[in-house]
Amino acid sequence: MASSWSRSNSPARDLAISSTGSGVCMMRNGWRDEQHPSLINFITSFLRANSFHLNFVPIAPDFIFNCGGISIAFVFVTNWDCNSVCAIYDRVQKLKNQFAHLYIVVALPTKEQNDSFVCSYFKYRMVLGRPIFVPVQNLEMGFEKIVKIALARGVCKQQDAISKLKLKRQRAVEGMDAFRQVLTSIPSIDNHDANALNQAIGSIEAISRATKDQILEKTDLSAEKAEIITRFFRDPKYYLSPKII
Repeated sequence: MASSWSRSNSPARDLAISSTGSGVCMMRNGWRDEQHPSLINFITSFLRANSFHLNFVPIAPDFIFNCGGISIAFVFVTNWDCNSVCAIYDRVQKLKNQFAHLYIVVALPTKEQNDSFVCSYFKYRMVLGRPIFVPVQNLEMGFEKIVKIALARGVCKQQDAISKLKLKRQRAVEGMDAFRQVLTSIPSIDNHDANALNQAIGSIEAISRATKDQILEKTDLSAEKAEIITRFFRDPKYYLSPKII
């Protein structure tokens, strides 16, 4: 196992989720008990190197990774028995209806096992990509693939969230610009006045309903400006004023 460990002991270097940790890995108790202790030791060390917290729990899949705000489930088949594949596919069919993000990692170290997997995949009429099967040559490579997939999905989720946040901020800025444009079209009202009205009273609709006394009470605008604002929203002469842009 040392060769795989030295080859790539930290995919999180390129796929960093956060400075405080990559996330949480939950391993099925039953799966752990079926494996050789050396594999469990490798997995434990590998997760620690990539800043994952490991918990042993009674779950349906073999692993569930929570990172970057997304949960990814994995089935890790470490012993492909060419004479007993039905149980594997039955389990996959059940799990794919329970988990939106499910991957099946299968260790196939021999040509016979690889051929058996290919034939069985079509025999059991699996739909390509639903779920995604990931054949690997050895167990260490298989778990490295699992961690890399989890990290990549987590990064994509975070980037999507960041993009949505940026879009929300952009729309907020654009909305504020439009707000200022409307209010500064009122004679004598400048950007400071517009900001004060926004913070103290709120929307254009709320400002249009505010009385002169309410504007004076909640902002630092002068009586003259408060009068202008109330007239602007109530007097047709101001509605039709050519000064409005």
